[in-house]
Amino acid sequence: MSPRATGRDKTSRTADRFAEYGPPRRVEGGLRARSTRGAIGRSWWSRRFLEVLESFALGTRLTRGRSYARAGQVMRLDVAPGEVTAVVQGSRSRPYEVHITLAAFPMALWSRLEEDLARQAFFSARLLAGDLPAELEELFAAAGAPLFPAAMAELGQRCSCPDAAVPCKHLAATFYLLAEAFDADPFALLHWRGRSRDELLDQLRVRRGTAVAVRSDSDSAPDPPVAGAARSVAGLPPVPLADAVHRFWSPPVPLPDRPPTLVTGTELLLRQLGAPAPTIGGPGLVERLRRAYRRLGEPDAR
Repeated sequence: MSPRATGRDKTSRTADRFAEYGPPRRVEGGLRARSTRGAIGRSWWSRRFLEVLESFALGTRLTRGRSYARAGQVMRLDVAPGEVTAVVQGSRSRPYEVHITLAAFPMALWSRLEEDLARQAFFSARLLAGDLPAELEELFAAAGAPLFPAAMAELGQRCSCPDAAVPCKHLAATFYLLAEAFDADPFALLHWRGRSRDELLDQLRVRRGTAVAVRSDSDSAPDPPVAGAARSVAGLPPVPLADAVHRFWSPPVPLPDRPPTLVTGTELLLRQLGAPAPTIGGPGLVERLRRAYRRLGEPDAR
């Protein structure tokens, strides 16, 4: 038998092996992605997570799980320090078990991160309000604790299905549902890295409550990385309140000649509001508004 014939036989046997399973079994009450079309992920951290995955050149291996996520094939999704577990219904009667691991930060590293966060009121206020500021990624990276994986090898991926591709569609569906879980609860991302919401916020409250207003003259401990709004007042000497009352409303640093402008995409409002109800147009209305916004945003339309 020729090598070419042998190759055709192997391909045929592989196709027959997967064809026997057919389409996935329908699931009642599965976790269905909120996004019905287009990109998944609304917050900067969920979009950043998916951007990182797509940067690993996974091709269609990642996108083919999107239909599984939108069809509600993921039956359960749990996030724990260092590991995400899921149950995904495929074509077999028994659902597949999915495991995605990412190393949690050691306790000593988390302690240093919490100290850095507590020293800057900007981060403490945003986190205590339930938000993750975009500058958080920079602070974590400066501390040697990147929020997102830098290489595919950092992610451990395992699925009980017979597909040898990594990620398979069941893993890919879990990634998309995980991104939406980050949208619903931004602290799920930090929990995956080893710190739960309650633990982190409790530590910030304690450290903010016991922090001294002025540091000692000792230079033994390095300054925390400065990010966010703290940059505008970094390096300014402390001034007693009585000496600063007369210029309380004066800016600590010179203001720019022109006020800054917020540059956003024309579809920001649509992404924030989500899909309208079918009674007022449903997804079709979103598409019409999206085209109208794009048209209004063109220079010749103003």
